[in-house]
Amino acid sequence: MSTPLIAGNWKMNGSLSLVEDFARGFADATLPECVDVALMVPFPYLEAAGRAWGDTPLVVGAQTLSDRPAGAFTGEVSGEMLKELGARLVLVGHSERRILFGEDDAAVLARVRAALACELTPVLCLGETLEERDAGRTEAVVLGQLEAVLEGLGVGERPRLVLAYEPVWAIGTGRTASPEQAQAVHGAIRARLTDYCASLAEDMRILYGGSMKAANAAELLAQPDIDGGLVGGASLQVDDFLAICQSAG
Repeated sequence: MSTPLIAGNWKMNGSLSLVEDFARGFADATLPECVDVALMVPFPYLEAAGRAWGDTPLVVGAQTLSDRPAGAFTGEVSGEMLKELGARLVLVGHSERRILFGEDDAAVLARVRAALACELTPVLCLGETLEERDAGRTEAVVLGQLEAVLEGLGVGERPRLVLAYEPVWAIGTGRTASPEQAQAVHGAIRARLTDYCASLAEDMRILYGGSMKAANAAELLAQPDIDGGLVGGASLQVDDFLAICQSAG
């Protein structure tokens, strides 16, 4: 089994004081021996997080990146910039980027390629809306998003991804997919990966990202194809996020 990864996504939240709170909270935290922990913070806090978390288990990640390496693209941030500030992972294709900022499968693939070119680990987000789930299209949507990226990558690039299944209807709504619902989709993703390569399916980390919190983390993480979590609101509270990380042991 892959080493679990618990990744928090602060979205457009946080502060320098919160960065310091996490530094203190995780400096002497007791974590399972085999768990990776990351926090995806807003661009302005990347450098501060890199400095503050140097002596903790926390790995710094970013929330998106440009598909261009440099140039006249006001407001954009390149992968090399993220890497220079200490980021090691970056979210790509989060549902909010897809829905609010119009990033389609082609745009997501371009950003995955940009991340890989800078030796950043892309955390590729996949997920369906409530309407798509109610229409019985969950697997078609999720696997379609996955295939749109895998088909555009080389065989040697695919293993460098981390996947995150995030049912859009369970993000920030207080609703959570049941462990059985989450496992069903994770299992379908794993099965599709097997179509590409058995070792890819075996080694790929697939995170669950739909309102994971301290109260439900252990049950979700106990599912055979859930390799960690992409945590939203609970990642803004040191104690809650630490409790989720401890559940991954």
